[in-house]
Amino acid sequence: MTLDIKLMIESLPFVLTGLPYTIGLAFASFLTGNLVSIVLIFVGYARNPLIRSAVRLYVSFFRGIPALVLLFLLYFGLPVRLSALSAVLICFTLTSAAFLTEIYRGAIQGIDKGQWEAARSLGFTQPAVLRLIILPQAFRLAVPGLGNVAIDLLKGTSLAAMITIPDIFQKAKIIGGREFNYMSLYVLIAVIYWLLCIGIERLVKRIEISINRYS
Repeated sequence: MTLDIKLMIESLPFVLTGLPYTIGLAFASFLTGNLVSIVLIFVGYARNPLIRSAVRLYVSFFRGIPALVLLFLLYFGLPVRLSALSAVLICFTLTSAAFLTEIYRGAIQGIDKGQWEAARSLGFTQPAVLRLIILPQAFRLAVPGLGNVAIDLLKGTSLAAMITIPDIFQKAKIIGGREFNYMSLYVLIAVIYWLLCIGIERLVKRIEISINRYS
């Protein structure tokens, strides 16, 4: 099977019709994953050891299972049938939240412990210390890791094609099957994913420069 440049160029407009799904799912999952991870961070600092253990179990479990297995469990294995979009969003929210929680936890540990003690001496509660003092500083340290998660999510959305989401990978599979030339279409979407990841890298770099400029 040879690389057909003409087919790649002619197929590009059709493949790009799946781009809103690819970008939209990645963005939505990243946003909801961050929200869940921040909740887990607050819960993880609870006084109750059972609650802290539950957070550690969540992080360990969802970091340890393949996203495709979780996606199939959500879409095919539940007694109530979820829509394909709902299954994908829940899957990537749960898995990304586990990784993001670890990134934020590591960033928080990089903050000088004296700031915790100083804030407590001023009468701040632990949730207030986290929200007002620690997390804003931790975010600056976490930006590179957040960028890596965003890139992984973008690439991971290709799994959505396995349950009929019409993203760029699904569109490429359609043309590849019709033209009996999967190689050309897979090379095409590989380049598209690469360019999208370069865009995320540059955005993260700009965020880092802006944060460092005003910190």
